[in-house]
Amino acid sequence: MASHPRYEISPDKGGKLRFNLTAKNGQVVLSSQGYASRAGCLNGIESVRKNCGNDSAYDRNESTDGKHYFNLLAANKQVIGTSQRYASKASMEKGIDSVKANGKAAQVHEG
Repeated sequence: MASHPRYEISPDKGGKLRFNLTAKNGQVVLSSQGYASRAGCLNGIESVRKNCGNDSAYDRNESTDGKHYFNLLAANKQVIGTSQRYASKASMEKGIDSVKANGKAAQVHEG
């Protein structure tokens, strides 16, 4: 059985690499953009590790359908990763807490 939390790197349908950060329960709490190279994807993970502890790096949002989500931003305000959609602000904040708790130490797995 796979251990969590972890970063899961996998190719998307277009052939780009993406990572998902999973929580201890295996749920995806943060998903990246597509990267052209493995090195770029690993740099994205390092950026999560560097920025995940900073509360001001989380851009909290509400979508047009009333769902809540967040983006984790780098120091240059580029989006590093985006969360799933949550039914409530409280659930979204729990997702942020999970990224803060797991983002630095999670191991990288490639699938």
